[in-house]
Amino acid sequence: MADLPTHTIVFEILTRLPAKDVGRSKSVCKQWYALLSTQDFVRIHCSRSVVSSNQRVLLIDDLTCSVRPIISNNNDYGPSSIVTFPFHHQNNDVSILSHLNGLLCVCLNHTYELLLWNPTTTAFKRLSTPDSHGFYINNLDAIGLYVDADDDYKVLHIKRRSGVLGVYVYSREVDSWRNIPFITRQEYLSPHFNWSAGTFCDGTLYFTVCECWIGGTNVVICFDVNSEQFKEISFPPVPSNGMVQGVLVNVKNVLHMFARTGMFEMTIDLWTLQGDYWIKVLSCPPIPPISLSLWCDITHYVTNGNWFVMTKLGKLFTIEMDMKPFECFYPVSWFRGFKGAVFVQTIVSPII
Repeated sequence: MADLPTHTIVFEILTRLPAKDVGRSKSVCKQWYALLSTQDFVRIHCSRSVVSSNQRVLLIDDLTCSVRPIISNNNDYGPSSIVTFPFHHQNNDVSILSHLNGLLCVCLNHTYELLLWNPTTTAFKRLSTPDSHGFYINNLDAIGLYVDADDDYKVLHIKRRSGVLGVYVYSREVDSWRNIPFITRQEYLSPHFNWSAGTFCDGTLYFTVCECWIGGTNVVICFDVNSEQFKEISFPPVPSNGMVQGVLVNVKNVLHMFARTGMFEMTIDLWTLQGDYWIKVLSCPPIPPISLSLWCDITHYVTNGNWFVMTKLGKLFTIEMDMKPFECFYPVSWFRGFKGAVFVQTIVSPII
């Protein structure tokens, strides 16, 4: 250690600080401010921040927006901290669509505008433009947030408008939108198909596309973020005698899916993607007796070997899984009573 340059030692120490402490450290001196603002520092600090102990749950209701730590050993939250939105809104009408490395892509429901927001640093960026880019319509559009090989954070926006599909990419680096081609089956443009938010895993964004009735078509659309090419792969071979829904989870950079089938009684299996094929990992134990009216989609996340399920009241249920700790999360995005997300605290900025 004595042979290491002081700069290297300081860099190594600071990249291990909590995000809020990094923000405070910028005021120490000009040299630290410059160091802590470099993209190399932000990238390495982010890679060391994506751990379960650094996860937070953000919940939005009609009156407040709060952030709480997750206490995984007793299936509960820690004390809440009230968050003030740094942007104009009406009655907390903010929907969280996607997240990555501490950034949230959100929609202001009264204006349909898209924003990138870091709730830890409070920095945000409006993505809407005068030429109608960056406006989101619920139940028709799909959003995916990702980072490419050049460390540029981007938003993929899939729009369905009157049977016409438009696909657009926003780049944080150049602060603009552009159109990219995507040819798919015409039926997927119908509002009868539900597109999930994109899940980023190992250089690819994945979307589930599920038909909204029993026995309907279910597929997975893949977007390679570097080649910007789309392809379609099959859904796991689950029974089709009920409603089918797949929730994608990035587990240590391997894509998994919780596939739910059924109506009032649900069967949920965990699958993992190997190449273009799904391998069944496990069948979950019987689901706790939660009234169907409490559910919204499947809002859950996994961490430390447990699978947590959240209801509209913000109540957490847990199902123990006989597996090694996942140390990862799935972002809860929508409830009937609450809206929110699970995110990690980082210093990644929505603005270059």
